[in-house]
Amino acid sequence: MTRFEEVSALLQRGKAKDLVALVSQSLEEGVSAKDLLTEGLIVGMGVVGEKFKNNEVFVPEVLIAARAMNAVLAVLKPALAQAGVEPVGTAVICTVKGDLHDIGKNLVKMMIEGTGLRVVDLGVDCSKEKIVEAVKENGADIVCLSSLLTTTMMYQKEVIDALKEAGLRDKVKVMVGGAPVTQEFADEIGADAYTPDAATCAEKARAYFG
Repeated sequence: MTRFEEVSALLQRGKAKDLVALVSQSLEEGVSAKDLLTEGLIVGMGVVGEKFKNNEVFVPEVLIAARAMNAVLAVLKPALAQAGVEPVGTAVICTVKGDLHDIGKNLVKMMIEGTGLRVVDLGVDCSKEKIVEAVKENGADIVCLSSLLTTTMMYQKEVIDALKEAGLRDKVKVMVGGAPVTQEFADEIGADAYTPDAATCAEKARAYFG
């Protein structure tokens, strides 16, 4: 098993402590931070995402892998910055106003980070004004909106309208999701993409950058 395969395997199993130790040791030995990210961690998260889509693993396993990813990114980010490795793009993510659900959003955030994007998480119950401001401040490429309640679904359209008014709509891809959301609804409100699960969302988000 190569070093990168070992990194990928530890991530898939959610072995945060062992993963941090291996990545730290690898960096000390001069292994490229970018290679550890792309050949090890991103590959590992891709496998987790694929298994999740195929119902081979479930939310708890994904969360454990994602926590391991978060832990190791704390070690890797300074090394990536030092090596001049920039994130491929920036996504702003939130659960919209009136909705306090965040498990789905958190899964999507971790999955998207696992593809090499920077994620700005605005949390839950998020107003259109706050979203527009975050897009401006961060030069976001993608906006991910989550609704778990049918009563908050239409707020996704209000966000899209607010982005139009601010002259930002053509600068960002708007991705929508959540239990009551459908492809038909996404088309109706003028979103760029609807995805049924976190793994597909991460794949689609990453695909926007080639």
